[in-house]
Amino acid sequence: MTIAEPLPTTPEALRPWVAEVRTMSFTDPPEGTFVQLPDAGTKVVLRVTGDGRRDVLAVGPRVRAAYHEGKAHIACVELRLAPGTARALLGVPAAGLVGRVVPLDALPGGVARRFAREVRWLDPREALPRIAEVLPGLLAEQADPARTALLRAGVAALSVRMDRSPAQVQDVARELSVSERQLRNLFSDGVGVSPKHYARIERVRTVAARAGSAGWSELAAATGYFDQSHMTTDFRALMGVPPRSYFRGRLPATTPCQSIRQP
Repeated sequence: MTIAEPLPTTPEALRPWVAEVRTMSFTDPPEGTFVQLPDAGTKVVLRVTGDGRRDVLAVGPRVRAAYHEGKAHIACVELRLAPGTARALLGVPAAGLVGRVVPLDALPGGVARRFAREVRWLDPREALPRIAEVLPGLLAEQADPARTALLRAGVAALSVRMDRSPAQVQDVARELSVSERQLRNLFSDGVGVSPKHYARIERVRTVAARAGSAGWSELAAATGYFDQSHMTTDFRALMGVPPRSYFRGRLPATTPCQSIRQP
């Protein structure tokens, strides 16, 4: 049986640092194959397995989809870090975590190791209040507010919303009064991928989520593609299959709780 706890509201104290919190537990192995969509986010996961192993892990951005079997007897709380938080908490730029799963106590940052010590022995389903007490104090003096605000404005402009097409990278740089090179450096450090790759991941995730809700050409236009052909090429590159094939075999998405391999 899978128990998906109601998604807790992110405590006010965590909102400068954490974009989303999820808690989940899995008591039986999920049936079938699951897909991990490409994801530009960096996460911190407190996970307890059925044999009692406890991990506090940094899960870096994932630039392509992965397909795997789910795991059972796992409980976790997942913190999706807000853009610009990775270096402050983990001691490394987000680009250094792309495609990686790393124990926090193996990272160079003292903040990461202290945070791991504080939360390792908590029950993941009840850990959020203690995390909200600990994390702000560890991070209060670690980030550059002006740089973080600039990065998050760039992320917002390149993100897909249904009421507008995502902006182009050169237009975002101009709007923020930075060069495209400066924008790339901001994204590399604070997100982990370039602005263009961030936009690609956002578009492909939206196509995967909305496939079947609109015609392919309409969906391509809504997500910022030049045409349906460009959407299909991009989707295949990141997902491994074209949109039509993915939609016919639509696989359930999964979470780091089920899918991260032991580091």
